[in-house]
Amino acid sequence: MRIGINHSRWDCTLEEGNRRYKAVRLGLRMVRDLANPDGAAIVSARGAELYASVEEIQRRAGVGAGAINRIGDADGFGSLQHSRRTGLWDVKGLRDSPLPLFAAADEREGKLCAEAVEPKVALSPMAEGQEVVEDYRSFALSLRAHPVAFLRADLAARNMVPCAALADIRDGRWVNLVGIIMVRQRPGSAKGIMFITIEDETGIANLVVWTKTFEANRGTVLGVSMLGVRGQVQKEGEVIHVIAQRLENLSGLLASVGGRSDLANVFRPARGDGAKNGGGPDPRDPDSKLLGRKAREIYIPDLRLGSGINPGKSTEAIKIRPCDFR
Repeated sequence: MRIGINHSRWDCTLEEGNRRYKAVRLGLRMVRDLANPDGAAIVSARGAELYASVEEIQRRAGVGAGAINRIGDADGFGSLQHSRRTGLWDVKGLRDSPLPLFAAADEREGKLCAEAVEPKVALSPMAEGQEVVEDYRSFALSLRAHPVAFLRADLAARNMVPCAALADIRDGRWVNLVGIIMVRQRPGSAKGIMFITIEDETGIANLVVWTKTFEANRGTVLGVSMLGVRGQVQKEGEVIHVIAQRLENLSGLLASVGGRSDLANVFRPARGDGAKNGGGPDPRDPDSKLLGRKAREIYIPDLRLGSGINPGKSTEAIKIRPCDFR
């Protein structure tokens, strides 16, 4: 469940969900650059009495406008009937700290005395794709939709199949896939082979990149967020890999998500869906006969090359940091 000014604590918590399962409520600690003391003050001042306005948060919790703005960036004012854009508009009307005169009036009257009464402003809604981009910027994931879901029509035109389709594709067939890079591993015992896990809106795919292919595509493998791949399906029991032959930087396409609203018919939550959908055996586990080495023994000396094609320059609207095992 999303971050909420009236429901989130500092840490992520469990709430009653539908039927058998509880829901995970994202905590304020997920909000980018929100300090622990500010989050604690907001939760403590809230107690059992929910906040009714953005101004009330500042007056009761005594935090600066910057902290409240960060929660607005994370779309945390839904319980106040605010969209991300209208919530941030209200934050702009706050001073860095409440005026002492109004604080004294609050104490005297026993209620919140508004510093100013502003007319309602009709703000145009954000595109769904832009909402997802802002989610990633403000708390590094999104519960709205997976970024690749907005691109599915374009990807289908390139004959790129969803990751979930691998389950129905025969061993030895050639496929075109695309996904956001989630994990990169290069075990010392694997003779230079790179293992990459990519994710789209339907699931994950595990890629095997031979040393020659990796060296020919080093900048692409190590420097981009969204990767296109043409490769051969390899199945062994329930384990499915794709042996990569050609790799392509598709981060430029990922950068277009912010201007899109056309979601594909298939919708799955973004990162962290493994608890719901599970996964098959992974030959990269410590017990695997293929590698037989633990993650801490994996080393990649040159992963921090910068962002995109040009080191140090961001070319994407959505920045995702994969897990790089060294």
